[in-house]
Amino acid sequence: MTRLTDVHAHFLLPEYVAAAERAGHLCPDGMPGWPTWTVRKQLDLMDRNGIATALLSISSPGVHFGDDFRARVLARRVNESAAELGRDHDGRFGFFASLPLPDVGGALVELQYAYDVLHADGVVLMSNAGGSYPGEPSWEPLWRALNEWAAVVLLHPTSPPQWRQVALDRPRPMIEFLFDSARAVTDLALTGILTRYPDIRFVVAHGAVLPLLGGRLDHFRRTFAPDSRPSVTAQLENLWYDVAGTPDAALGDRVLYGSDYCFTPADAVGRQLTALDARSGDWRKRVQENAELALESPRRALTAPPG
Repeated sequence: MTRLTDVHAHFLLPEYVAAAERAGHLCPDGMPGWPTWTVRKQLDLMDRNGIATALLSISSPGVHFGDDFRARVLARRVNESAAELGRDHDGRFGFFASLPLPDVGGALVELQYAYDVLHADGVVLMSNAGGSYPGEPSWEPLWRALNEWAAVVLLHPTSPPQWRQVALDRPRPMIEFLFDSARAVTDLALTGILTRYPDIRFVVAHGAVLPLLGGRLDHFRRTFAPDSRPSVTAQLENLWYDVAGTPDAALGDRVLYGSDYCFTPADAVGRQLTALDARSGDWRKRVQENAELALESPRRALTAPPG
């Protein structure tokens, strides 16, 4: 059985949860509460399910809770902790570094440190940061830097700024996460970021349904606002999408494996993998080949233990 690279795995430090709770995130994104995470539980899940390497990241709501300085400190703390886990468990963990957006200056400093010192596998960005979406003009220096690094960017959903009006007291991961990812990906395409910075490799978390956007957006542009920009459908075909949280995922050409553990419970992770194994005997081989292609860096290749 091909062992997998999990591109969408979350870890939690007690000090991170404490900082989030101080900022009012007692029930993150409307969920019942914070899950528990330990490295032992993570490794047990991986060993039970044939996962060779997990790329750890901080999930929504990210690391910025309103204060730029504290966000910089918290981003550095979680990134150094993730790098330490990788050193302590050789080959089992990589990580996507957190950046303190919308503080662009702080994000640039942390990006440099994450790559040069901590040897991050990429970065994780929320679908919006403090209500700002990827096409925000002040983020242009960050996109340039990410393109220079040929960075892998895990685009992870978070609650939209107007969630109180639209979520209707339902947990935001149920529906609003998908909608906010759609807003972010649409913004990336229609503001030209995907074409101006072609060396950035985007992985859209929970993204299995998003390629359907392309036809709708292209139809609208052809009908009401024709321009010379590339087809949105073609742009979306260059992104990668993970299957996290999708029980009956469509395993297309650009799909990667993601567990969403620890926010998705271990038993649900196991059920999804069992269903995928039963449906397609070679799916692990295909998504693992995709992971190796998507994550291989011109600066540092992803490593994983044999077997």
